[in-house]
Parts: sequence; structure tokens; C-alpha cells
Amino acid sequence: MDRQDIINDPEIGNKAEAYEAFDDIPTNPNLTATIGDVINTRYGRRGVLAGMLGVSATTALFGTSALIAPNSAAAATDAASRYIFDELAWGNDETHHVADDYDAQILLRWGDPITADAPAFDVMNQSAAAQLQQFGYNNDYVGFTALNDDGSRGLLCVNHEYTNEEVMFPGLGRQDSAGFSGMTPELIDLEMAAHGGSVVEIEQTDGKWSVVLDGPYNRRITPLNTEMTIDGPAAGHARMKTVADPDGMTVIGTMNNCAGGMTPWGTYLMAEENFHGYFWTENLDGDGKPDISNQSEAASMKRYGVPGMWYAWGTTHDRFNIDKDPNESNRFGWIVEVDPRDPDAKPIKHTALGRFRHEGAETTVSTDGHLVIYSGDDNRFDYQYKYVSGGIVSDDRAANSALLSDGTLYVARFDADGTITWMPLTFGTGPLTAENGFNDQGDVMIDTRIAADLLGATPMDRPEDAQPRGDGTAYIMLTNNNKRKAGDENAANPRAKSDFGHIIEIKEAGGDHAATTGMWSILVKCGDPSLAEVGAHWNPETSENGWFGSPDNAAMDALGRLWVSTDQGSKWGKTGKSDGLYAVETEGDLRGTSKLFFRCPIGGEMCGPYFHDNGETLWVAVQHPGTDGTKDLKGFERSSTFEDPATRWPDFDPTMPPRPSVVVITKKDGGKIAV
Repeated sequence: MDRQDIINDPEIGNKAEAYEAFDDIPTNPNLTATIGDVINTRYGRRGVLAGMLGVSATTALFGTSALIAPNSAAAATDAASRYIFDELAWGNDETHHVADDYDAQILLRWGDPITADAPAFDVMNQSAAAQLQQFGYNNDYVGFTALNDDGSRGLLCVNHEYTNEEVMFPGLGRQDSAGFSGMTPELIDLEMAAHGGSVVEIEQTDGKWSVVLDGPYNRRITPLNTEMTIDGPAAGHARMKTVADPDGMTVIGTMNNCAGGMTPWGTYLMAEENFHGYFWTENLDGDGKPDISNQSEAASMKRYGVPGMWYAWGTTHDRFNIDKDPNESNRFGWIVEVDPRDPDAKPIKHTALGRFRHEGAETTVSTDGHLVIYSGDDNRFDYQYKYVSGGIVSDDRAANSALLSDGTLYVARFDADGTITWMPLTFGTGPLTAENGFNDQGDVMIDTRIAADLLGATPMDRPEDAQPRGDGTAYIMLTNNNKRKAGDENAANPRAKSDFGHIIEIKEAGGDHAATTGMWSILVKCGDPSLAEVGAHWNPETSENGWFGSPDNAAMDALGRLWVSTDQGSKWGKTGKSDGLYAVETEGDLRGTSKLFFRCPIGGEMCGPYFHDNGETLWVAVQHPGTDGTKDLKGFERSSTFEDPATRWPDFDPTMPPRPSVVVITKKDGGKIAV
């Protein structure tokens, strides 16, 4: 299925579903050793055959714990869960749900004013000027940095990944399947203003969080008007120079910001993910597909999927038209650092962290003080990366930012014996030379994917969030890979067309996140354990409410416990469950057990999550409510639209469409969450 097939597919009724389908298009030609092949080699014949669970594979995956397997009963255990709450029942309806004894308060909605001068949201009279002072669309990553000692006041940092015009604007419908006929220059600028990020001051009074509208730090960061500095190896590179920026040092904006991270010194990292979808061309081949054969950047564009033509921005903004400005796409796909405490500081695109479809940028500190950042390339058959700074983290915030400019980017190779090797993406090392098209470190970073191909990195099943724990342990969310072909079946991952994904645990050598070797194992393999053909593996203590599909984002709370959110896309119809937030045991006899804590309204994706340092507040983001898989719930009768959405969450106002929103969760009687 190519781009045109996706656009014309009647089963794909909205842009959220289309994003999931677009991710089904691999761009990696290096598919000789998929993660499935490696898992098969490692565990081989020691495991599950014909729906029966082998003892050796069980031990390899979960230590001494058993697993839920098809046709097996859940064995009782006396082990106590580290997550103290009554599990939520699974389901899928028009509103959100949280575990008993917790409050889930709507904190910020798309269109809410975030400055004192912002106009009230008027959904029938939207404008770019208003949106630039209002909370953006499709909130994804959420971070927080405190402004006072007890953390009762601070700055919420939120990404706005993309827009769904079919439920944003009246009478428009989905535009990528309608030739963008309804997209006026005004609507395009409005879409751009709704992308990017928000920095919003919030405070807690009498246990309730609220927005501080006159906060001096409040602002929007958008691809429409936010000027950014480029630094690192690709700054000033010939391939970064454009019509508007002949020096290759300054770029306007950031976009498709999915997950992210917060640095130890309190800056906000925005990951640029599916940037390729925003670029345009007038040159089409006989089948209506983009023809990039005459482009100077053709090889790079092909590997990155540029131009995706998901949006019509290139029809009114020449920089997004590769025919007019072929280097502009090289200026996206990076990690952006924002200082939320300094509204006058330009955000910085750090090219030392590589260019790819960054899902996130989760940070930790190594045993000797180096900054370490884990980041997955969210595409089927692409790679897991890790960055280690050259210098060490200090109390000097200005000096700390330089840690993102000078360091080593590594890509992972998962070996058959259960070891992981982190291979440096350094010019002059191995094949990363002029003979293979790399003239300097800037080239290596601009074409990170191609460099990783040459090093023989392991193509993964869509690596998304990667969450380090601080003790040398990290968890990699592998969302799904329905392009795994029959013949890849094996004991540990016996699924062709892996619709449900799995989670890998990494143990870095010596407990040091900066180590270049370590061990890996599978924590869980997702999906319905009652269906033999799914081949899911869970601890037997996992209830029918607790299993899930398509792990996406993750968080560690102050107690070092793992929380996982899901993004099933249109695949929720294969589980029947809405997306949600799950507590996943990683230690002891309950390792591999999952419990449902929060679930989204129909069509919503679960994003965030982020815990306050005191463990008493949890922020989550519900993205594109009322979109994903709506036709499944309605019996394929219709797509969700502005006039006829599947839900009007969170307002339930007949004049208002669904609104992506940030939700803040606290315990009703106070205290730490799940304790």
C-alpha cells in the first residue's frame, strides 16, 4: 500500500488513521536482519509451539514467572503488586475513565487561552492570530519544571503533534483525500499555528491545578513564526542552506512534535517526528506519486520519505515545496531544546542528536555524570538510538546546553546471544567515509538513517518511546509492525503481521547508561492472551483488563515504576479496547503483569504521561478524541467529522467538536499515586 492507496482507501476515514497507515510504509532497504530474526535466533526452539508455552522460553522472558498463554489458566501468586489501586475495567465509550479514588481534571483544551491577552475560543471563527495565543491541537508530550521549592507552581511544556482538519473546521472534511480543495491560505496558517508546543504556567491551590493566565513565561512555539537556532555538526552546512537562510544557521519553527523529554537542568526537548509529511512537490509521475528523481537530495529524500504531501503547506509557503527549496527538509527531523524559563531565548535545533523521525528524547545521567538521551526512529524497520554527551552535567544551566552540541550518537545492534552493542555514528569510523557519500560529521547527522544502515543496525518493530530508569535499565516501546512477513515466526515473537507490539528491556553494562554494550530481553509481548493466533505473553496475574496492544509512550514515576500508554491507531478494533495508561511490573514474581489505570474516550490516543517529582500528580494528554477507528464502533457507517463526531469530549456541548486536552490526575484524599 502506497500513499495514494492510503488516501483512496474507504476504510481510512480520518487523518489519525491515515498517520498509522502511512507508518506502514517502510523506507529502510536494510531488512536482512529484523528484530524478529534476532529474537528467533536467541530463543529459537526453547519456547512456544502450537499455542503451548515452553518452560525455557518462559524463564528467558520472565525469570521464574509463568506467562499467560493461550489455553492456560492464570496461576495464583502471593506476590504483592507495587501498584496500589483498584484496576479499571476496560471498555470504549464517549468519555474518559480513571481508577476509583482518583480525580481526573481537564486542565487544558485545544483553543483555551494561555495568555492574558488571548481571545476566548470561538470554534466558528478561528484564526491564526488567535491560535497563536491559545493552546494548540493534538497535545502529545507533557513535561513539567517547578518554579518554587514545593513544586506547587511550575511550567507545563506540551507538544502539539498534528491537526485533524475533519474535526477542527466546519464543513471541510478530511483534506488529504480531497486534494486539499478546501485549504485556503488562512486555514493553512491556522493549522501551522496549532502545531508546535505550548509553555504554560500552572499552580496548585487546595489540591487543584489551574492555569496562570498572566504568567510571564506563557507562550506558543510554532512552525509559523518561531525563529530557531541550528547548532552542532550540521550548523552552517551546505545542505542546510536555503533561500531564506543562506547561512544555514536559522530556521523557522518545528513540527510534528510527538514525544520529548526534560533535561536535568529543566529545559524542554521537542522531538520532530513525521516531518516528511509536510513537504510538497508539483512533480508527480504517471501514477500521481511524487517524482524526486531530479532532486539533488533524491537519495536522502527517498530514505526519509520526503515529500509526504500530508498537508498543503507547500502550496502557500515555498519553503515546504521541495521544487523551490530542496534543502528545507534537511532542517527538520531534529531534537529542539526550549528554555521554558526564558521567553526571549531562541529554541535550538541540536544536530548532534541526529536526523530521523524522533519519537522522543528521554534523558538520564550516566554513572560519571554524562548526559544520556534515548530516542527511537518511529518507522517500521528503523532503529533505536542513544546519545552520550562529551562533557558532564553541572549546576551551570548555560554550560549544560552545550552538552547537546558535543557528544556521540549511537545506534543499536541487538545480537542473537542477548547482547546489545551501541555503534558510534562518527565520521571516518568504519563505512562512514567519503567513499560512501559522507564528507564530514554534518553529512552523517543529516543522513543518520543511511549511516545507521551502513553500520548494520537492527531494524526494529517501530521503536517509539524509550524510557531510562537511571540505574542502567531502559525500556523500549515497540508499537507494532504489520509488515513482518510470514516465515519470521519464532518462539519469542511468533507473529507475522505483528499488530500489537512488545516491550524490550535493556540492561546496560555495569548499570551505566553511557555503556556501549549491555543485555536485552523481552518484558511483554502485547495483545489478547486468550487468542492462540495472537501469541501474546503476559504474567498470569494480568487480568482481562490489564493486557493491551501497541505500547507507545512511557514514564517512570519517583519510585522507579514503569507506566505505559498505548496508541493502537485504527487497530483498536482488533482489541475492542480504547487506548489507555497501564502500570507494568518489571521486577520479581509479578514481572510482566499489567494493570489498567486510565482510559481514553473513543478514538483518543493516550499521550504524556508525566509524573510530578513528588509522585502526587500525573499529567496525561488525550490526543485526537473521536477519530481513530470511529467507523469500527459505528459499524463502518461513517467517519467522524466536525458536524457528526463520535464524541464531543470533553465539553459535551452540541456546538463544540471534540477537543484534545491535557488531564491532571490526583488522589482524592491526597498522597502519592498508586501507593
